[in-house]
Amino acid sequence: MALRVLIVQTEIQTARALSRLVKDKENEVWEAWQLGQALALIKQVRPDVIFLDLHFPGDEWQTFIKQVRQLYPEVRLIMTNKHPDLKREMLAKQLGVNIFLRQPFTKRWVMKAIERLDIDEKAEEEISAANEPGTMPRVRIPVRIKITLPYLILAVLFALATAYIVSQMVFDTVQDRFLNQLLATGKQSADWMVQEEDRLLITLRSIANTEGVGEALAAGDAEGLRNFVLPIAVNNDEEAIELLNMDMVSQLSLRLPVGVSAGDYQVDRGETFFKDEGFVRLVAAQVVDELGDKYPGVVVAPWGTYFYVAGPVFDAENNQVGMVLVGKSLNRLAAEMQADTLGAISFYDFDGNVLQSTIFQANDTTYTVAQDRVLQILGGQDNSSITRDIKVNSVEYSELLGIWEARSGQMDIGLLGTSLPQAFLIRTSQVTRIQVFALSLAGVLLVVLIGIWLANLITRPLLRLVGASTQVARGNLDVKVNSTGNDEVAILAHSFNSMVAGLQEGSIYRDLLGRTVSPEVREQLRQTFSSGNLRLEGQEAVATVLMADIRGFTTMAEKSDPSTIFEWLNEYFGELLPIIVEHGGVVNKMDGDAVLAFFGILPKMVSPKKSALAGCQAAMEMYNAVEALNRKRKRRGDPPFLTGIGVHTGVVMAGGLGTSDRMHYTVIGDTVNTTQRIENLTRQVFKESGILVSQATYSALGEMADTFNLESIGLHTVKGKEERIMVYRLTTAASVPKLDVML
Repeated sequence: MALRVLIVQTEIQTARALSRLVKDKENEVWEAWQLGQALALIKQVRPDVIFLDLHFPGDEWQTFIKQVRQLYPEVRLIMTNKHPDLKREMLAKQLGVNIFLRQPFTKRWVMKAIERLDIDEKAEEEISAANEPGTMPRVRIPVRIKITLPYLILAVLFALATAYIVSQMVFDTVQDRFLNQLLATGKQSADWMVQEEDRLLITLRSIANTEGVGEALAAGDAEGLRNFVLPIAVNNDEEAIELLNMDMVSQLSLRLPVGVSAGDYQVDRGETFFKDEGFVRLVAAQVVDELGDKYPGVVVAPWGTYFYVAGPVFDAENNQVGMVLVGKSLNRLAAEMQADTLGAISFYDFDGNVLQSTIFQANDTTYTVAQDRVLQILGGQDNSSITRDIKVNSVEYSELLGIWEARSGQMDIGLLGTSLPQAFLIRTSQVTRIQVFALSLAGVLLVVLIGIWLANLITRPLLRLVGASTQVARGNLDVKVNSTGNDEVAILAHSFNSMVAGLQEGSIYRDLLGRTVSPEVREQLRQTFSSGNLRLEGQEAVATVLMADIRGFTTMAEKSDPSTIFEWLNEYFGELLPIIVEHGGVVNKMDGDAVLAFFGILPKMVSPKKSALAGCQAAMEMYNAVEALNRKRKRRGDPPFLTGIGVHTGVVMAGGLGTSDRMHYTVIGDTVNTTQRIENLTRQVFKESGILVSQATYSALGEMADTFNLESIGLHTVKGKEERIMVYRLTTAASVPKLDVML
């Protein structure tokens, strides 16, 4: 399906890279590097998908997302980022963006992100359909199944556990004995290798310390070396001896080919193969550590794979003139080790490759040790070994894998495997297994029957609750369910009935006050109505009324699009309304950019002094909040909100206005009109935001007026009033005590 794609990135290189991945013979791609430019492109090309960079500075990217959501809801967004930014990702998710694509970008992940858009869109449609009023979700897994299924699973597990225990009891002891035997064989193999290394070292010392060997080696006298070394090699039954000069070139090589009689050595010289072997180079470099100057190693040579020990050869003046290597083939090592320990032996390198084995061929990749096991063995070589099961020619073996060590355990050569055939398994008879499973099946059926009966006992009252809940979801609050019994289901039914009663009561107060007061105020209001101290039919009360309005907002709105104005007002009221509620006020109405609130009536009536103090405190905090908001708007390049606030105290008529099914609690009277006129007066008095307080409020404050900075600005005539009224400018207060109007 062809897509129109808009790529909005902070960097040109990133945008171009994404374009190359998205663009093909069907998709159309546009690029933008500024959010304003992107909005203009959206209006022109109406893209299907937008790739938006998460790292645009400031909050403009959030505004961009909101505008796209409001104006072009069909456009889908994918957020891109260079590095994780949890805070911004959470903000993006709150704005409805759930797909994120992180650099470096690849064709595969870009396509997957686009595919996820379709999946998420379908999920949103399903959720939206499920949340339609009166629509109940389909029951996918009945409670009967949920109750019965655990019983069934437990019964099956019990049956399997019983069969396992019966079988396990028969061969546990034999298996433990087998594992102990395998561990003992592995220990014998490791000890045997240590003894063999010591034996080779004895031969090496005999050769190195034989008088004349050093001089013959220095002179390159192969015949003389042969005369010195051959008797030692025959007497010690050695398989390979190499004598090298300091250039690591062979001066004499004695090797016993496979299948020939003892002493019939193949003699050679001039071999340069050992120059690349690390352990030989250590000896040539005369490296000596706390264990001495002799080093072992494994050599994969043309004549076979051998284990060698190497040491220096000195002349009569104690100058090193060469090296001697004594070795034995891994084939012979494994065979002799198996004969002595009765376990199959395998040698591996550190890549897990087979070097030699007595049960399978060398370099057979079938039996290669996995690299993760090699690392596990190396990591725990001093604490434990690892076993694995292998099958060779229909025979199953258990192999114990450990480190092949040399030089008293200080040097790792490779891996050493010791295997024993699995001849320990004893299986239960067919009849025993049938009896065990028949008994288990009977138990399962009994448990299932009990579960079904119990499930029906529980689900019947739950189904009644479901039916009643459906009625409530459709708006019917006149339903109840029987709460008979003494179990949790009965308590649930009782709670449901209480909830419905609360909904019936709550709907009244929501109609009266909406969401303009706190839950605590609503609760106290409920108690006040119940006591009769507050009446819906209307009553006179002395209250303080506050009105705030943005100057010149109509002109400002004409220059901006509706979505921006909507966002601005939400931000503005989001700062002011919590302040009113915090001081015990009730937001009576919001009309465009104006808000009207009253103090001193709800949740209960208080003295004019308290209501005046609460109104002045709220007005002062609202002024400070508007100033802080204007500083933020100035940084964003938005016009400021010049706000006038008027506060007046007087007699009002308070009560519920409306019909029996739609009522709103409000205040009316001359006090409300005067407050509006005082707020209008701020337009004449101030060029910036400001607060005007009436003489009535000033008088109601009493001695508390001294806690505010109240500056008299004289008598003024307001519309609808024949006599002029005294007003005061309210500015910052050094210290105003908090007054809990709830008391």
